[in-house]
Amino acid sequence: MQLEIRPDPAEVGRARRWTRSRLAGCGIAADEPLAETLILLVSELVTNAVVHTGCPAVLRLSLPQPATVRVEVADGSTRAPVPRWVDGDETGGRGLALVDGLADRWGWSPDGIGKQIWCELDRCAEPRTASRAYGGGAVAACEGLDGYEGYEGLAYEAV
Repeated sequence: MQLEIRPDPAEVGRARRWTRSRLAGCGIAADEPLAETLILLVSELVTNAVVHTGCPAVLRLSLPQPATVRVEVADGSTRAPVPRWVDGDETGGRGLALVDGLADRWGWSPDGIGKQIWCELDRCAEPRTASRAYGGGAVAACEGLDGYEGYEGLAYEAV
């Protein structure tokens, strides 16, 4: 399943709605933890593509039963995601830190004339509660957003 994304911030809401409808079509209710996490992951990855590249993008969603769910966002920028530090008062800049904390895996790779950023959730995995290190800083692996209060300076920007 895929959705073409225009370089317009309003597309983030459209991507969330599209994802909700695809999840519902696969029997995943909007209020299930898996759905809530996937919607947040889609929102963060699409926002990064729209805000930081100014290029059209493609959102892909793979929902195999019962294995791993994969979200991919391909855009026209070849620039890699770059770690950055944000002040606790900043209103943005934490998107990929959230992706790192919520997804079981994530990464990026060149894709044609641009790049693809992806993340995966294991549908049958136990809830994560331990911390893990990433990118030189610890990011809490958690359900929801619990545990991020101590990491407000860690952020990643996808450009």
